[in-house]
Amino acid sequence: MGLLDGKVAVVTGAGSGIGRGVALGLAAGGASVVVNDYGVTVDGRDPSSERALAVVKEIESRGGRAVANADSVATMAGGQAMVDTALKSFGDLHIVVCCAGILKERMIFNMSEEEWDSVVAVHLKGHFTVMRPATKHMREKKYGRIVTFTSTAGLEGSAGQPNYSAAKEGIVGLTRSTALAMAKYGVTVNCISPTAETRMTERLPDGRRAQAAAPPEAIAPVVAFLASDRAAHITGQILHVRGNQISLFSHPAPIRAITSQEGWTPEALADVYDGALGQDRLRRIDALGITWPPKTS
Repeated sequence: MGLLDGKVAVVTGAGSGIGRGVALGLAAGGASVVVNDYGVTVDGRDPSSERALAVVKEIESRGGRAVANADSVATMAGGQAMVDTALKSFGDLHIVVCCAGILKERMIFNMSEEEWDSVVAVHLKGHFTVMRPATKHMREKKYGRIVTFTSTAGLEGSAGQPNYSAAKEGIVGLTRSTALAMAKYGVTVNCISPTAETRMTERLPDGRRAQAAAPPEAIAPVVAFLASDRAAHITGQILHVRGNQISLFSHPAPIRAITSQEGWTPEALADVYDGALGQDRLRRIDALGITWPPKTS
């Protein structure tokens, strides 16, 4: 018996990379899978259903059950259609995994409105469009597993990806909010920050590509576990997965606090800030070799 026998899953962005690996992994575990992929290029152009259909055929060749869906996660109608496809094809919906994504990289001072809106629409709104109808169904059934996807670009920042970083950090907030809202209905919501070599990382410089060198298939077992009944007690967590390593991220919490009985003036705060509060230094400042504070003339 598989860990996911009898379960029904929707996987967005399942036509390639991590999403494909997740769809294959869930199917191998016994789940029936709606393989969603809008079929666009990395930067969101030229939609096609070929990728989703190819993964369905791959699942079926291994004895699994799957159907293709080529709707866009960037629309409410698309998200609803994915849930409807699961209910129509397999009679229920237990698992949602949101892997769909595009990249349009540029420094913030050069970024266009379209480059901002389109990336946020696919990543952040693209989680909401599927999770909204899915949580409605799961609330009624009092059962569900949702796995969202963030990135170290969201958790730690990425200078050339302000749209992607903002969307990915937004997904963390959406994960926590939904975990709290759905806890009393027995629905878990957890988030994965993956490091894997995919078509999205092919655009990175050689040094950063080397850091991402891990197979996308390594993410699937973690997703399958979180989607199973064995993980019914786990919710609101952020897991970083790279190859065979799984790390648990902390939640933001106050580090230090200072209080003034008379109320703060800018001058009084300037006098004590460095010694009393200091900074929680951005990890990527040092990783990228940025000199901070900047050298004064």
